[in-house]
Amino acid sequence: MNTIKVPLMSDLAARGETPEYLFWVGCAGAFDERYQKVTRAFVRLLHHAGISYAVLGTEETCTGDPARRAGDEMTFQMQALTVIETLKAYNVKKIITCCPHCFNIFKNEYPDLGGQYEVIHHSQFLRMLVEEGRIKADPAVFSDKTIVFHDPCYLGRGNGEYESPRAVIAALRARTTEMPRNRSKALCCGAGGAQMFKEAEPGNKEVNTERTEEALATGARIVATACPFCMTMLSDGIKFKDKQEEVKNYDIAELLAMSLGL
Repeated sequence: MNTIKVPLMSDLAARGETPEYLFWVGCAGAFDERYQKVTRAFVRLLHHAGISYAVLGTEETCTGDPARRAGDEMTFQMQALTVIETLKAYNVKKIITCCPHCFNIFKNEYPDLGGQYEVIHHSQFLRMLVEEGRIKADPAVFSDKTIVFHDPCYLGRGNGEYESPRAVIAALRARTTEMPRNRSKALCCGAGGAQMFKEAEPGNKEVNTERTEEALATGARIVATACPFCMTMLSDGIKFKDKQEEVKNYDIAELLAMSLGL
């Protein structure tokens, strides 16, 4: 596999260049070993399609979303204002991110603090590339597989985006199915609202176990996700059910990259 040199905003700025898009990697995309694979897959797709983009690299920090969700407003505002200043320095107008939490906060909450951007979730961006014919999946790769998609709360109910990830999956020409609770009625993976970072509360069953059981009951061999939190929770659920040999959890970007042999 060819090594890809990911362009840095600072390097392009030093040459007097401004890319069309900032790819916001996010904390999970940068630090979580499993989700780093999604970041790499998405970057390979960006290069395959010839997209003008760059990343911030070490200048990128957390958006402050987990702090705000957990009720620490001061930390959120400090983080957000720092990020806004960095983006202003590079004249960033368009942001692509794989994380619905980053997507949501940039799109809906940063404007209150003066951060105005065109924000695109990677499912929307990949759908656009597929529909424009800039990415053409090989229909043979997943033709014998059944895929079920889990709706991330911050993409679906939070922002009304249900069709883009499904359009990307449809491009794979695989068999698809749905869980009984889907789209606006989908069950949370259990990590939203900063639940990811705290101990479980008293109850009879973990939320991610409940959702994993719904996914497994469909008989699909691939559970597709489009959020780092969902990926962690559903991967853990599949392991808890001891089904990791038969059932795989992939991000839609990974599936598209696999279909292209990238």
